[in-house]
Amino acid sequence: MYVQNASAPARKPVTVPGLRAMKGEGRRIVVLTAYDYSFAWQLETAGVDVALVGDSLGMVVQGHASTLPVTLDHMVYHTAAVARGLSATLLVSDLPFMSDRDVPHMLDAGARLVGEGGAAMVKIEGAAPHILDGIHALASRAIPVCAHLGLTPQSVHKFGGFRIQGREQEAADRVVAEAKAVEQAGADLLVLEGVPTALGERVTRAVGIPVIGIGAGPHCDGQVLVLQDMLGITPGKRPKFSKDFLAGRDSVAAALAAYADDVRSGAFPAPEHCFS
Repeated sequence: MYVQNASAPARKPVTVPGLRAMKGEGRRIVVLTAYDYSFAWQLETAGVDVALVGDSLGMVVQGHASTLPVTLDHMVYHTAAVARGLSATLLVSDLPFMSDRDVPHMLDAGARLVGEGGAAMVKIEGAAPHILDGIHALASRAIPVCAHLGLTPQSVHKFGGFRIQGREQEAADRVVAEAKAVEQAGADLLVLEGVPTALGERVTRAVGIPVIGIGAGPHCDGQVLVLQDMLGITPGKRPKFSKDFLAGRDSVAAALAAYADDVRSGAFPAPEHCFS
């Protein structure tokens, strides 16, 4: 499924156990979204650790107002395209809206994203009881799972919009409990989105699996951004937690290198990208 990128520096493939080792060693994990072969090639060349085929493609590629219209067929198609541009970078793919409605659907979706799409891991939003059952079912069948907590975009209508989560003590305690629950269910990675900095640090310390932040402060084990946001090409207002890394630079490659350097050094996210 994978094609060796001759432009990329030689490096060992990033693995699921390797991500946990990076957390243990204090090495920050660099994650970016990708939705096609050409940008995947760029991520591979830049030495990005993890490429995420997010259902955010519904907004930044398809032009929808949310991620909800994205289908499993869309995700398989884009995941397979990204896989062709990677060799060492680990590939994670989202289960789209309602493909997680029960365990059989989660298993079918996971099998397609891994078998047809070439993903090494699938990402699932939330920590409801049936989601925990699905994480366990996938993990027990050797399909690694990335959980996603905090501001989960597929719950946009329930939240009343894209709102920061976990600001009240009870809500923060719930996010911590959910993080422990998804780890216990078998998740190997956790994306934590749109929460106060203090909660991002608290969750990162509470679990043994790596925590990848997006608008969750600088204390997470790694960071992820939507590729179009960090290149400054997303129409409309850029999210507070993002940064235009292409500004002042002359190429996509330079922007990706700057992002990777800033994540690994801890320079990104800066205070202006965080929530209190």
